[in-house]
Amino acid sequence: MGSYRATELLLAEMAASGGTTGERAHGLLGILRLLVPFDGAWLAVVDPAGHGYHSVASLDLEGPIVDYLSEALMERDIEVADTDRARLRLTPSDLPHPTEVLRTWADGRLSGISEAWALGLSTPSGRHVGFLGLLSGDRHPTSSSSHRRLAGLGPVLAHGIDPMRSFLTAARLVHRAAAGVVLCHDGGCQPLPGLPEDPLLTPHSAALAAARECIDDGHVYSSFLWPARGIHAPSGHVRVTAMAAPEDAPPALTGLVLLAPGTGLRGLTPRELEVLGLLIEGCSNQEISHALVVAPRTVAAHLEHILDKLEAPTRTLAAVRAERDGLYVPSPPAGAGHA
Repeated sequence: MGSYRATELLLAEMAASGGTTGERAHGLLGILRLLVPFDGAWLAVVDPAGHGYHSVASLDLEGPIVDYLSEALMERDIEVADTDRARLRLTPSDLPHPTEVLRTWADGRLSGISEAWALGLSTPSGRHVGFLGLLSGDRHPTSSSSHRRLAGLGPVLAHGIDPMRSFLTAARLVHRAAAGVVLCHDGGCQPLPGLPEDPLLTPHSAALAAARECIDDGHVYSSFLWPARGIHAPSGHVRVTAMAAPEDAPPALTGLVLLAPGTGLRGLTPRELEVLGLLIEGCSNQEISHALVVAPRTVAAHLEHILDKLEAPTRTLAAVRAERDGLYVPSPPAGAGHA
């Protein structure tokens, strides 16, 4: 019992360790074999955009079998067998319907496999993050204690492969982050666990579109200001931070956007922050005048105040300092909403 407990703790340490998701997943399968017997294993993460599963690790399975398990056919069988839930299905004979409805078994490409344990992996909050498949050629049923053991390890395995892990780590770098979302490749977004939603971070908001544009332009990290409530910032500004997705994030996730209090504005007014946004875009005084629908002399006055507040001798240096410190409000991308 003591040896099992020590190995279980080792599994938890691996799940909480650093490195990439793939590295943790391979380590988890190696330790899992010491706790539950199997001949081959497959560990996959769910696509956050809802397009199946992505294989992250396998153990003692040949490449063609791993590729086969990663096909859309397996996604369909996972749903049929109801193993996209945090519950354990032990073998094909334990299923509540004939094995023939599972095409992965019916077509014979898993011949030689007598038992297959399938476990949906979910976080304690119920968020489905992945799937574990264990394969065995042993025709003798495994013990009920092994069944219970594997089911109890589900949350640990889920923590180890959770695709949101790297985003949560990145979010901690932003001081006083008050809301956040993860951007999806298809143009949508996903909630970031542990942070509330915000109207500025809905799929059609202009603030989110501006953040997405920063990431699409190749910026790993960007920060800018946005009116908290209304275009004239009656309630001040919030700071928007956009970060590109970490290297080991699923392909469907492209970046992270966070909101934090807009502080340290150096006395810049809402209009001056807009002028700085256009200045960073390379606009001339005349273009700024046209964009903001104000007289050219008003733009000149704003620029004079901006140079003084940023202690910059030229407009070019003012633009560089404003972009570096995130002291500007970008123009809403074409076609974006108003939030």
